[in-house]
Amino acid sequence: MQRLRLFGLVAILVPALATVGLWSSELVHSESTALIKVDGSSTVFPITEAVAEEFQKETRGSVRVTVGISGTGGGFKKFCRGEIDVQDASRPISSSEIEACRAGGVQFYELPIAFDALTIAVSPQATWVDSITVAELKTMWEPSAQGRVTKWNQIRSTWPDQPLKLFGAGSDSGTFDYFTEAVVGKAKSSRGDFTASEDDNTLVQGIANDKQALGYIPFAYYEPNKKRLKAVSIDGGHGPVSPSRETVENGSYQPLSRPLFIYVSTKSAARPEVKRFVEFYLAQVPVLAPQVKYVPLPPQAYALAGEHFKNGRHGTAFQGGSTIGMKIEDLLRREATL
Repeated sequence: MQRLRLFGLVAILVPALATVGLWSSELVHSESTALIKVDGSSTVFPITEAVAEEFQKETRGSVRVTVGISGTGGGFKKFCRGEIDVQDASRPISSSEIEACRAGGVQFYELPIAFDALTIAVSPQATWVDSITVAELKTMWEPSAQGRVTKWNQIRSTWPDQPLKLFGAGSDSGTFDYFTEAVVGKAKSSRGDFTASEDDNTLVQGIANDKQALGYIPFAYYEPNKKRLKAVSIDGGHGPVSPSRETVENGSYQPLSRPLFIYVSTKSAARPEVKRFVEFYLAQVPVLAPQVKYVPLPPQAYALAGEHFKNGRHGTAFQGGSTIGMKIEDLLRREATL
């Protein structure tokens, strides 16, 4: 009888222990979460953050995506050292960064994801300014303006005799590179006596809280704060044009309309979770980009990027060149040559 009871107890415990073992195995598996590291542009950050959130829901916690904001330049330094998997960029990779990646043994895919309407913003209290010419912006921002152009009426005589307080992107930002090239004529050529930050939220705060301030920020940071900020129309020689999806799509918002990118390490892309993330990104960004107030590309642009990624066509279509004045159709033609 005792032997019978023992067999009965074993019959009960073995399935139970097997179940515990199975549960324990699943727990260990769920704790070994795969990690994808993204860094770079604060301009691209809202898009990548939105994609990352949806991707993590899709993968039910089996993959964690971290998204930093070191700025485009800061991010490329990490990317070319092989420290991150995906690089957010508000401009194409530069010649020096191409060389740094080559020296670090990092090959990459260049994938355009959206367009931005880089926005000149002031406080709503700055009632005297509604539009500004590119030439006037240059007068404000060129290196020779430092310590010399300090008041609004030095830009336009009808503007007030009040201090001019400038806010802009930090030197590690792709926005800084793009703005200075588009407005001053040379990337990184700028006066230094302005409030600089790679964090666009910091710039929003500074501009909104000072009626004498003027700054430049990505459209995705202006749009949610348009009750606290006023967008200034840009006159590039054909009359004032306001930043919007429509003016980016029709090519009239120049020269501050610009393409945005992600760069993906080919080594990282060999990992299944990174490959899946990039494919998910290209599938979701047409919907998520407008939600965070950027301009999506035409469907054929995402299809082309997907083909390049699938077929291993890595490298850059720009070779360190400029995108100033580039329209959406220009980008499509350029990417088709990669």
